[in-house]
Amino acid sequence: KNLGIFSVLYVGGAMLIGMALAIVLDQKVRAEGLLRTIYLYPMALSFIVTGTAWKWMLNPSLGLEKLMHDIGWSSFSFDWLVQSDTAIYCVVIAGIWQSAGFAMALFLAGLRGIDDSIIKAAQIDGASLPRIYWRIILPILRPVVFSTVMVLSHLSIKSFDLVMALTGGGPGYATDVPATFMYVMSFTRGQIGLGAASATMMLATVAAIVVPYLYSELRSKPHDR
Repeated sequence: KNLGIFSVLYVGGAMLIGMALAIVLDQKVRAEGLLRTIYLYPMALSFIVTGTAWKWMLNPSLGLEKLMHDIGWSSFSFDWLVQSDTAIYCVVIAGIWQSAGFAMALFLAGLRGIDDSIIKAAQIDGASLPRIYWRIILPILRPVVFSTVMVLSHLSIKSFDLVMALTGGGPGYATDVPATFMYVMSFTRGQIGLGAASATMMLATVAAIVVPYLYSELRSKPHDR
C-alpha cells in the first residue's frame, strides 16, 4: 500500500511539475540557462542528501514549524513527518523535489524537437495555447512521456535511500516500502530467506516495467538488413 501511494503520487507529481517547468522554459524566458540549472540541481544530489535535508526542514522541532513559531505565527502546525497517516506524503514531497527537474529536462528536449510550423499553423486556425498543448504537442511527446514514466517508476520501486534518510520507514510502518523491508529482514533480523524473497519481488516488479518498454522500443525499430 505504501509503495502504491508513493509511486502514484511521486511519478504523477514529478511529471506534472516537470511538464509545467518545461512549458515555461520553452517560452524562451530570460535567464533560461540559469533556471534550467537550478531546476536540475536536485538531481545531482543523492537520495541520502535529499532525505536528510528534508528531514531537517520538516521536523517540527527544527524546521518549518519552528521557523513559523519563531517569527510569531504560534498557531502554525506542520507535523506531517511524525504522523503515521501523513509521513508518506513527506517522502513524496522530497522525491518530487529531486526528480521534477529530471522530468523537465526530458520534456524540454522533446518540446524543442517539435517543428514550430505545426504550432504556428494551429494558431492560425484559431487554436488556443492550452488546446495546442493538449491536442497536438502532448500526443507528439508520447514516447517522452512513456520513457519518463518508466524511469520514475523504476526509481520509486527502489527508493531505499530516501525513505531511510527521511523517516527510517516510520513512524511505525507508515513509510515502510519493499526496499526497507528487505534491508530490515536481511541485515537487522537475520531472516535472509525472507529478505531474498522481497528482493526477488522487487526485481520482478522492475522487470515487469522495463522489459515491455525495451520490447516495444526494439519492435518499433526496423530490422537491419
